[in-house]
Amino acid sequence: MTNATTKKPTAKKRKTTATTKKKKPPSPAKKRKTTATTTPQQSSPILSLPYDLLFNCLARVSRLYYPTLSLVSKSFRSLLASPELYRARSLLGRTESCLYVCIGGFPDCRWFTLCRKPHGLLTSGYTCTRATSSGYVLAAVPSPQDPQKRDPVFPGLVAVGSNIYNIGPRSPLTHNFSHTISILDCCSHTWHDAPCLQVKMTSFSASVLDQKIYVAGCCKDGDLNSYKNLMEVFDTKTQTWDPKPIPCSETFGGLFCKTACLDGKFHVMRDDDVVAYNSKEGRWDRVEKQIGRYIYSKSYCEIHNVLYSCDHGNIVWYDTEAREWRELKGLVGLPEFPSDKKGIRLADYGGKMAVLWLEEWPFNFYGLRKMIWCAEITLEKRKSGEIWGKVEWFDHLLTIPTCEGKVEWFDHLLTIPTCEILKVLAATV
Repeated sequence: MTNATTKKPTAKKRKTTATTKKKKPPSPAKKRKTTATTTPQQSSPILSLPYDLLFNCLARVSRLYYPTLSLVSKSFRSLLASPELYRARSLLGRTESCLYVCIGGFPDCRWFTLCRKPHGLLTSGYTCTRATSSGYVLAAVPSPQDPQKRDPVFPGLVAVGSNIYNIGPRSPLTHNFSHTISILDCCSHTWHDAPCLQVKMTSFSASVLDQKIYVAGCCKDGDLNSYKNLMEVFDTKTQTWDPKPIPCSETFGGLFCKTACLDGKFHVMRDDDVVAYNSKEGRWDRVEKQIGRYIYSKSYCEIHNVLYSCDHGNIVWYDTEAREWRELKGLVGLPEFPSDKKGIRLADYGGKMAVLWLEEWPFNFYGLRKMIWCAEITLEKRKSGEIWGKVEWFDHLLTIPTCEGKVEWFDHLLTIPTCEILKVLAATV
């Protein structure tokens, strides 16, 4: 009895102690504050990883996923544009070709890049979008406008390594070609200036050979009605121009030309006149005229020393041995291209061919909706000497209503009155 009585006060004492130590529940304001501070750590645990480990992980991810990953947070977006990440990609051997598309017809031109879309439904603030059959879309490149507001032109856009060069763009006020050059860094998506052309040209065309940019064109020769042809060479490694422009007025004439690099030579094509510059011997040579037959439009490119073009809805290639153009065979399942070659663009996409084209559909009874399509084609040269293509995929990547002028991509709305595919290029990053 006595033991029971003595134990009872002890139990009461523990209860009393527990009661006295009990804390008051936090106020709603304090609770909200605590929750707000802990949420970012729980939602983005990857950002708490050491930088070296984080860079190592991101460097192994394909660049096709970077536009989607950049939506995670500002910190993530900054990491994906850092030079350290691309150094890590280079050391790990993870560099790859990335497709860039320059679309004109905006108040200013806009740049897009090919990316992978998240699988399934993607909910944003505006729409709920389902991934397309191929899983590819065109993503708007963040802040890619040239700060000087210079409009690029097809013959002045070339890609070397991770940079895209905008040579001799038009002035938005006078629409004349300038002699300035700006460079889009495809790692950080920032612009910077390069040394200007030494001579201001009235027309020109540029191509790349051995990390050097060759620019052939026409400029005024003193008198207002007198013109001369010349060529300038820019070394992208040293970022310098050759001391003096190379004269070529005795070799080809005319104001407008197309250029391409084949067999280690810089080819200049105008109408039925074609010449090639041999940089090792420093001389111009006339070559077969047939090579320039299908280079009158902007629908051409060079892949692995073979020239490709598009003619009446067919892709053709130039056989240098037979000196004739041949049709690219094996394109099973590829839809018919528009008959208008102005809306078709070809590009070297890491040794494969990227084909982009525009289709127009009625929209709101009084307008047209423009749809941008893309196909990726693997190329194979067979023992017979013929080149065959295999369609890896094709899909609709972007829709642009010409009236209303809105483009939806994730939670972004871009205003576009009309559009034209200026050029498609592949940068190595």
